[in-house]
Amino acid sequence: MQALKFLVVAMGVLIVAGTVTLVVLLVQRAGGRGEAPLPAMSLNLPAGSRIMGVAGAGDHFAVHVQRPDGDRILLLDSRNGRVVGEVMPGAAVPVR
Repeated sequence: MQALKFLVVAMGVLIVAGTVTLVVLLVQRAGGRGEAPLPAMSLNLPAGSRIMGVAGAGDHFAVHVQRPDGDRILLLDSRNGRVVGEVMPGAAVPVR
C-alpha cells in the first residue's frame, strides 16, 4: 500500500512538472524572443526624391518613392535592408 501511495504522488509531481515545462516553452516560443532591429540602410535616392509611404509585405517591405523621373516602389528585405526589387507604376511591362 505504501508503494502505491508513493507511485501516485510521484506521478502527480511528474504531471505538474511536465505541464509547467510545457507552458514555459510555449511562452518562450510565442514571444520570448524579440525581433532584431532593422539594419541601417541607405536608399541612395536622387536629389528631390521624397518617401511617400512604407508598407510591410511578408519578409519584405515596400517603400513608395516619388522621384523627379517618376514614382517607384522599392521592395526591401527586412533582414538585411537590401533592395530586392523595384516597381515602376505605369511603366510598360515586357511580354514574354
